Amino acid sequence: MKGGEPTVELEMKIRGLMMDPVTNMPIVILKDVNGNSVLPIWVGIYEANAIALEIEKVTTQRPMTHDLIKSLLHGLDTGIRKVVVNELKDDTFYAIIWLERNGELISVDSRPSDALALALRLDCPIYVEESVLKSSKLSTSTAERVNNEELRRWLEGLNDEDLGRYKM
Repeated sequence: MKGGEPTVELEMKIRGLMMDPVTNMPIVILKDVNGNSVLPIWVGIYEANAIALEIEKVTTQRPMTHDLIKSLLHGLDTGIRKVVVNELKDDTFYAIIWLERNGELISVDSRPSDALALALRLDCPIYVEESVLKSSKLSTSTAERVNNEELRRWLEGLNDEDLGRYKM
């Protein structure tokens, strides 16, 4: 609950990674599994690489950070129940990783990129709070809204061939 109101979480899947044609920054594309909502989240190059490695099932000689965290969680007999992108504040997304150990739920604050990289590695569901989807649509100024609405329409119209593989 936020502010006394129940939160609604929409299950999302990572539809792909792509480069923003304007800023040349990586974007993770989340899509609602039961609808047409799309949430683009801009991430850093290293974070995008961590996600891309898992999407493409590339193994590295030494464990990367998210692989290390996965090993630690397994060693501690702890799983991830879900990750939730739960807030958008000052154009920054926030997420929570919900860990489960011995029947106890533990919430851990996270950057969305790290939460998504772990969700992929541990095959756990990804959710976005409905309020975040609404905020992301309302958070821009009028001048930016035109560009963002064009970008949103473009993102929603992408097909599998458009999303392709992320190239570093």
